[in-house]
Amino acid sequence: MAQVIDGKAFAARVRGQVAEHVAGLKARGIVPGLAVVLVGEDPASNVYVTAKGKQTVEVGMASFEHRLPADTPEAELLALIDRLNADAAVHGILVQLPLPGHMDAAKVINALDPAKDVDGFHILNVGLLGTGQKAMVPCTPLGCLMMLRDHHGSLSGLNAVVLGRSNIVGKPMAQLLLAESCTVTVAHSRTKDLEEVCRRADILVAAVGRPEMVKGDWIKPGATVIDVGINRIERDGKMRLVGDVDFALASSVAGAITPVPGGVGPMTIACLLANTLTACCRANGLAEPEGLTP
Repeated sequence: MAQVIDGKAFAARVRGQVAEHVAGLKARGIVPGLAVVLVGEDPASNVYVTAKGKQTVEVGMASFEHRLPADTPEAELLALIDRLNADAAVHGILVQLPLPGHMDAAKVINALDPAKDVDGFHILNVGLLGTGQKAMVPCTPLGCLMMLRDHHGSLSGLNAVVLGRSNIVGKPMAQLLLAESCTVTVAHSRTKDLEEVCRRADILVAAVGRPEMVKGDWIKPGATVIDVGINRIERDGKMRLVGDVDFALASSVAGAITPVPGGVGPMTIACLLANTLTACCRANGLAEPEGLTP
């Protein structure tokens, strides 16, 4: 049976590291600040924003929450972002997606100061990451990388398959693995012989949003499987969370695997806090915290 990579425990360790660094900054009169902006009443987004605010305060950071009605004009949101960009107490800004249909998400994200873009979605950060330069890195791929490094040590020379090509997970994940000297294949719905491509992977990162798509016989014996998917399905008369990987089948083949829930999910907020800490250190000309950046 595969080793189960405990994302909850790992995220708790990351938050502990962040809290320790924050305490050190506070002793120097510096308080890292994270601003989160939520537009509308999307239930899932509301849960995320509440959790982010709670964990921000728990690690000793300042939390600035801005909740706007769904019918807020785009110009009003952009004006708020301008104010947050100029606010020296704010080191990280996160605009919760999705935005209402009348707003241009790319325009809004690219209005952020790239140095405060702790989601790593600004076009400048995307370009910096893609060319191997210092960037703010999207939280979910960063969390995946931390878990892979912790499990393997060096990733150099390993065959990695990233299943999914989204801007939020798939593409940045591929860039991070390339930077670790993996041989990287990005696979997707149009990939020929998809199952065979996955079987060649020493590391398989599944991020497609299709419940239990990856079966046990898609996996190379002993491979490490990182399941990014979070899907709600009905089973045995109850709504359950499952990943993009069939956990029961895959765990009998893989060497290590992340569960859903309790795998990648908790790492996303932990890495958001790590990115805010990194942004604060950079803004103050201080050394970046070791182990919390790529």
